[in-house]
Amino acid sequence: QVQLVESGGGLVQPGGSLRLSCAASAFTFSRYRMSWYRQVPEKERELVASITSAGGTTNYADSVKGRFTISRDNAKNTVYLQMNSLKPEDTAVYYCNAKGYYEYWGQGTQVTVSS
Repeated sequence: QVQLVESGGGLVQPGGSLRLSCAASAFTFSRYRMSWYRQVPEKERELVASITSAGGTTNYADSVKGRFTISRDNAKNTVYLQMNSLKPEDTAVYYCNAKGYYEYWGQGTQVTVSS
């Protein structure tokens, strides 16, 4: 059964850092573009960052450029999101997404930025 399992969320103070991980299983991870999305209540899910299957190209939302870094380890079937200089407006549920022949979603991990 295909799984995307996010971890690493939590409560952090403004200016702090978190590293999210998404462990994938039961599909050919290395052939999929991987992305992180986030969503707050009553708003649409928004794309935060994405990385191509081989990891050669990354893209970021303007709101996180220079603060967040997406990376992947195809040997470990894992994608990461390093989040630095966190702001209260980064508070959201963060979802891992895999897109290729099929599309898969994780269940999400809560990130709360608050003092």
